[in-house]
Amino acid sequence: MRVGFIGTGEITAAMVRGLAGRGHQIMVSERNAQVAAQLAAEVEGVSVAANVDVVAGSDVVFLCLMADVARQILPDLPFRAEQAVISVMVDVSHDALQKLCAPATDIAMTIPLSAISTGGSMLPVYPASVALTALFGDSDRVFEVASEAALNAHFAGSALSAPLIALMQTGAQWLGNQTGDQKAAEDYVAGVFAGFLRQMATSGADFDVLLKGLATEGGLNASLKAHVQNAGAHDALLSGLEALKPRLGL
Repeated sequence: MRVGFIGTGEITAAMVRGLAGRGHQIMVSERNAQVAAQLAAEVEGVSVAANVDVVAGSDVVFLCLMADVARQILPDLPFRAEQAVISVMVDVSHDALQKLCAPATDIAMTIPLSAISTGGSMLPVYPASVALTALFGDSDRVFEVASEAALNAHFAGSALSAPLIALMQTGAQWLGNQTGDQKAAEDYVAGVFAGFLRQMATSGADFDVLLKGLATEGGLNASLKAHVQNAGAHDALLSGLEALKPRLGL
C-alpha cells in the first residue's frame, strides 16, 4: 500500500516504525527534515517528499499536524475522492476535516501513541476505517467508537499516559536512591506493571480484581494507596481530566 504522512514528528515516526517490514511504500513530508531523513535511512521503503507529492502519491494519507498548521496547508493539497485520510490531530473536528480534505470523503480520526512502534497499542477510531485496520489491525487493537464525542473522550483518556508514567518514574527514582542502582529500579517498576497488564490481557481481570489482590489490610500497597488518595492525587487527576473537556467539546 502507498502510505503518506503529512507532518513528521514523534507520532509519525512511531507509526512508520510500526509499519516497517510490511512491504508498504511510505512517503513522509519534509516538514521536520531531521526526523524525515532519519526515518528514510532507518526504514526500508521510506522516502521524503514535499506535502503536495505525499498526497498525490499515496492511497492513504495520515494527517499529523498541529491544528493551526493543518488549517493553513491542507486546503492547498491535491486530495482525491478515492483516497483514505486518517487524522491523528486533536482540535480538528470531522466536519472540518471534510472541508479541508475535499473531495476525499473516506476520512477517519484515531489516537496513536508511541507504543504503536512496537505493536500492541490501542487505536480507537471514528468512524470505522478499512485502511487503518488493514495497516495496523494485525499488530494493534483497532476498535470503532460510537461517536466523535466518544473519540474525544478517548483523547482525554490517552492523556493519562504522561502523568501515570511520571508517577512510576518518581517511584523508580525513590527505589533507585535506596538501592544505588537507578537502572535496575526502573526495570523493576516497569516489570511489575507489565506483569499486571499481562494478567489483565490473559485472564480478563479488570482493575478491581488487581486492586483486590493488593488490598491486604495493613499491607504496604494498601497503606501507600490510602496515603496517595488522602493527599488528593485522585481528585487532582479527575480535575485535570475535567479541565480538558472544554477543549475537546465534551
